[in-house]
Amino acid sequence: MEAAIQQLQGVPINHYLIFCSIIFVIGVIGVLIRRNVIIMMMSIELMLNAVNLLLAAFSVQHGDASGQVFVFFIMALAAAEVAVGLAIIIMVYRNTKSVDIESLHKLRW
Repeated sequence: MEAAIQQLQGVPINHYLIFCSIIFVIGVIGVLIRRNVIIMMMSIELMLNAVNLLLAAFSVQHGDASGQVFVFFIMALAAAEVAVGLAIIIMVYRNTKSVDIESLHKLRW
């Protein structure tokens, strides 16, 4: 474990910031541009993973485990989000035969 911590501390935090920012921006672009619900959910997961990686990097840099605890809770939240989101997508597909976000206007009263 100490070897892994030493190796992570060898990478400057700026590299983590740049990498996580790029991943987060890719996720935001995926949510804003794509109209497929499944791809939008994958983009949200990409944004959550970017935040998780950055929290873990800051946690290792400061030698504090609180960032890793937050990562654990965010992963649990992401798992619940995927379960509920996929259930909603399946119900939308059963009703509209499409997973396109534009087809959701048919579900209004």
